[in-house]
Amino acid sequence: MVSKLFDYDVIVIGGGHAGVEAAHAAARMGVKTLLLAVNLDTIGAMPCNPAVGGPGKSQLVKEVDALGGVMGIAADATYLQMRMLNLSRGPAVQSLRAQSDKREYSAWMKDFMESLPNLTIKQGMVTRFLVEDGKASGVELAFGERLTAKALVLCAGTFLEGTIWIGKQTQSAGRAGEFAAIGLSGCLKELGFTMDRLKTGTPPRIDGRTIDYTSLPIVPGDDNHAFFSFLDNRPAREQLPCYQTRTTEKTHEVIRNNLGESPMYSGMIHGVGPRYCPSIEDKVVRFADKDSHSFFLEPEGRSTFEVYLQGCSTSMPIHVQQAIVKSLPGLENATIIRPAYAVEYDYLPAIQFSHTLMAKEMPGFFAAGQMLGTSGYEEAAAQGLIAGINAVMYVRGDNEFVLSRASSYTGTLIDDLVSKEIGEPYRMMTSRSEYRLLLRQDNADTRLTPMGREIGLVDDHRWSLYEKKQIGIAGERKRLQSVRIHPSAEWQATLREFDEELKQPATLEELLRRPRVPYSAIEKMSPASESCKFEWSLEVETEVKYAGYIERQKAQVKQAERLDNVKLPLDIDYTKMENLAKEAREKLTRIKPITLGQASRIGGITPADVSVLLVFLEARRRSGHVQELLTV
Repeated sequence: MVSKLFDYDVIVIGGGHAGVEAAHAAARMGVKTLLLAVNLDTIGAMPCNPAVGGPGKSQLVKEVDALGGVMGIAADATYLQMRMLNLSRGPAVQSLRAQSDKREYSAWMKDFMESLPNLTIKQGMVTRFLVEDGKASGVELAFGERLTAKALVLCAGTFLEGTIWIGKQTQSAGRAGEFAAIGLSGCLKELGFTMDRLKTGTPPRIDGRTIDYTSLPIVPGDDNHAFFSFLDNRPAREQLPCYQTRTTEKTHEVIRNNLGESPMYSGMIHGVGPRYCPSIEDKVVRFADKDSHSFFLEPEGRSTFEVYLQGCSTSMPIHVQQAIVKSLPGLENATIIRPAYAVEYDYLPAIQFSHTLMAKEMPGFFAAGQMLGTSGYEEAAAQGLIAGINAVMYVRGDNEFVLSRASSYTGTLIDDLVSKEIGEPYRMMTSRSEYRLLLRQDNADTRLTPMGREIGLVDDHRWSLYEKKQIGIAGERKRLQSVRIHPSAEWQATLREFDEELKQPATLEELLRRPRVPYSAIEKMSPASESCKFEWSLEVETEVKYAGYIERQKAQVKQAERLDNVKLPLDIDYTKMENLAKEAREKLTRIKPITLGQASRIGGITPADVSVLLVFLEARRRSGHVQELLTV
């Protein structure tokens, strides 16, 4: 029998942050890949905030980079400002944020993608999927062209039947100035997929030449800043400042007097918006007790005067937006260049997909990004990378690539999406991970780079840097444990700076374990190398200072893994399990978890329900339906 010939191994639909990572991964792993975008000039575009990173999000970017992805490299190459957030708090929540040059970022991404072997980039709008024997087999474009592939990765962002709103005026668009994707939603529904609507928004852009910065607080970048990528030779660039302003009582009065003009408050928008990034009218209504809300004035690039008014997302009419802007300190004479708007779009609830991001009911169809119910470039990139990797694994017939919650924020993100029925745009935050002390941004390469190497995304140069770091950290840990110091005038003077003193001999590790003694004190008195600064001090210091907490979290991981190692057969009929609560039966039937651990994380599943499942599995094992049940 002659095997079917395909035009491509993998077709990626959409050129945003998810699509870029998916296409890059597939091409780098050596399969023939096509990237389809509605507009080739907006590959890697930043339609909303021109920034990368922040709490929870920088951890995702670092993980994408550690696995061999591209977002961190692009962010480092095109930043306007770098700033570490939460420095006054513990290392688990410290997060890097880059203000990006949005034009440079997109141009860099396009140039990079065009340079990749095995990747073809083409402009076109997909209107239908081709399906053969229940498997995804290709796409049909708006003008009738058909392209076949062994796997499809849909990364449509906000474009599926997208509609933008400014006041009560509306038009079909995926984002301002770009066509919506029309037809594909209908095709997906015909194929049996459930779809719903979500909403997001963006603030107005201001002409920076019309802003009076003289009275506004400045928000500078860090002098000795970090980078997102674990690669070496990251570029040092001149940093641009951001500024801060706040709403006034006049701002709130304008908003309250015009709520009837808001399509959200008048009931015209039905999609659910992001809870953690609400519109300014939503903030004023929900937090009526607050006198003001903070906005940040963030430059959009070195070659433009446009300024992003971060925090002022709205769908109010343009004349109301103008009144809001002019009520802000420093913006009394400001001019809006691009109005704010809301966008409503179709999305695919992710419970229809597995942890590989392949559809449960259609082999070969993968999805990633905002159209799976997330919010943010970083969440999209992390999903795109995993979907692209697994599309290649599916094409090759190799084992799937799945990250656990204990391994990464990426694993946490995907597990939440496919296990929980999320009715609003999902945003990653450090609080979503129960293992955040283990999953810091500084050790993402330690956790994930060996996995990236194994699947073929980590090249020799990145691997050599990884090995150098691990050898350096191991050597420093050994030095800290072996070098013993004695009380001396010099040491006492240094330690008094931190309200400490040395009463008896101690190893450097014992000294570093003290909460008030930073690694900088050790480095000052007993440097790791006389010739250069030790590069990985944060990771070493964290591992030493938080050793007890880290061991406790590792024990929690082992306990959780016991449930995750118990597989749930796909043929279980939960509707007949009368000892389960009714809600549990409905949700387990709908989501079809693959492990007992995943089942336990589904909203509404109680410990009693988990116990019922354990009893059922044990009875099934004894009756001979399965050969083995892993010990729980």
